[in-house]
Amino acid sequence: MSTAAPEVAASQTLSLHLDESAAKQLFFGNILDEHLFPYPQIRERDREMLGAMTDAIDQFLKDKTADLKEYDRNAEQPEEFIQALRDMGLFGLIIPEEYGGLALSNGAYARVLGQTSSHDSSVSLTIGAHSSIGMKGLLLFGTDEQKRRYLPQLASGELIAAFCLTESGAGSDAASIRTKATRNDDGSWILNGEKIWITNGGIAGFYTVFAKTDTPEGKVTAFIVEAGWKGVEHGPHEDKMGIRASSTTTVSFSDVHVPPENVLGNVGKGFKVAMSILNSGRTGLGGGAVGGMKTLIKMATAQAKDRKQFDKPIAEFGLVREKIAQMTVDCFAAESTVWMVAHLIDSGCTDYSVEAAISKVFASEAVQRASYEALQIAAGNGYMREFPYEQIMRDTRILSIFEGTNEILRLYIALSGLKGVGTGLGELKAAVGDIFNDPIKGFGVLGDYTSRRMREATGYGTDKIKYVLEPALQKYAAIYEKFAVELSKSSDHLLRKHGKAIADQQHAQKRIADITIDLFVGLCVLSRADSLLKQGHPSAAQAVDIAGLFSRQARRRMARNVRGFEHNEDAVTERLAADILERGSYAWDVI
Repeated sequence: MSTAAPEVAASQTLSLHLDESAAKQLFFGNILDEHLFPYPQIRERDREMLGAMTDAIDQFLKDKTADLKEYDRNAEQPEEFIQALRDMGLFGLIIPEEYGGLALSNGAYARVLGQTSSHDSSVSLTIGAHSSIGMKGLLLFGTDEQKRRYLPQLASGELIAAFCLTESGAGSDAASIRTKATRNDDGSWILNGEKIWITNGGIAGFYTVFAKTDTPEGKVTAFIVEAGWKGVEHGPHEDKMGIRASSTTTVSFSDVHVPPENVLGNVGKGFKVAMSILNSGRTGLGGGAVGGMKTLIKMATAQAKDRKQFDKPIAEFGLVREKIAQMTVDCFAAESTVWMVAHLIDSGCTDYSVEAAISKVFASEAVQRASYEALQIAAGNGYMREFPYEQIMRDTRILSIFEGTNEILRLYIALSGLKGVGTGLGELKAAVGDIFNDPIKGFGVLGDYTSRRMREATGYGTDKIKYVLEPALQKYAAIYEKFAVELSKSSDHLLRKHGKAIADQQHAQKRIADITIDLFVGLCVLSRADSLLKQGHPSAAQAVDIAGLFSRQARRRMARNVRGFEHNEDAVTERLAADILERGSYAWDVI
């Protein structure tokens, strides 16, 4: 098995505008070439380490195949297995070397989680919840003293970490948490509350906990809490649909004394801490999804070649070949996007939250589609527990729910981009008053804005990618240039039509988000295919085919979403939903 990360140009010099978001700029019709081209390369140090690590992971987990199935049935990873993960150094993947970790980049880390996920999602989750979210806040916001105290134990796995945010009634709405921390006169805190669905909750010794703090500094604060402290307890393992072997429990806090030095970040700034953790950790989830897709493609191709119907392998049937081709396109696209986002983070970009959300949404939904199609190819075998398909389908279903549901993340993508556009439009409107709604009349005042709108109206100015692409890919680049303009026009239109009320227009927000996802993912695919061509990679021609397939599919989806802003069934959908919600049931039984 090849362990190399996505193929990239041999060398590159990046000059990124670190405070700009490539995804948000799409809302203005801009494509930031310097962020996206050429496709990023893996650090040589990471490449060397990944080769050894992925081989070791493969060997270890292949020998545990039967055990892993038993862990799924029993809904628990035994302590000796957790100890083996410790011994392999898998809890120190992203911790700096000075604290005993391996100091992998975000890209290399995602690749490792992909390798563990190719064998078992619960293993990947145990490792990922520890690194991606459990102790990530300590890396991002911890003091030097906090890092010296905890990171060596976290790197060795002596302490396993968990992220304690979700509560009953406060899942995606993280600002509604009810766990409370009251500050004492000496600066310490008393913590009370309960968190639910906490991954690693039953095996963690280190909790990153978010609590309501009604202080002058703000309403939510993050704390480092040790499992061994008085008043800290966890419930039994939850009986889950999938990822059953990973530990998921409630964690409760009853008059827990938290010393002042265990505040993580600034008092009252816990919401920022939580969002930063989730944003930076999403590449790990995406990497795991990619690893799962690679396994599904391998299983599906083997099944298609081996299984015969009507005296020939089902691999010769067009509808089966279509499934395998689409799985491959989706995997290539997800991998290209996850690696690109990881690289942006590693390069020091400060605004990558929308890119991270896009990678999570796309990769999580792609792996669920792949699990469905692979099981379909396996037919009856896929439905039987002796084969791995049904477990993979169960395991992957969680990916569109946790670390921000995909519905919420779509709204976040849309509103984050529209906010930037709206700020500009608001400034213009304040400057020119009623002229805003008729920009031609205010040509001299509106300046750049009017010029941009005129270019959009005429189709001029679509040459937005200045980077010199290989000729075979230039026609696909034109698709993304065109729809970057369409996204900009649609964003302007929606804000002019709805103003602040756009926050309530969720159907429109979803269309905006889906256009943005297709644009950003498509540009990542384009960049990677171009680099493969320039390298003369042996599979470059197939990568061009993938880029072409994805761009044509994306064009159809984006065109449909653009049309949907004006021609849709939103009103009747809302009426029907309102009626059913009032009734509480289906209303048309034939009896």
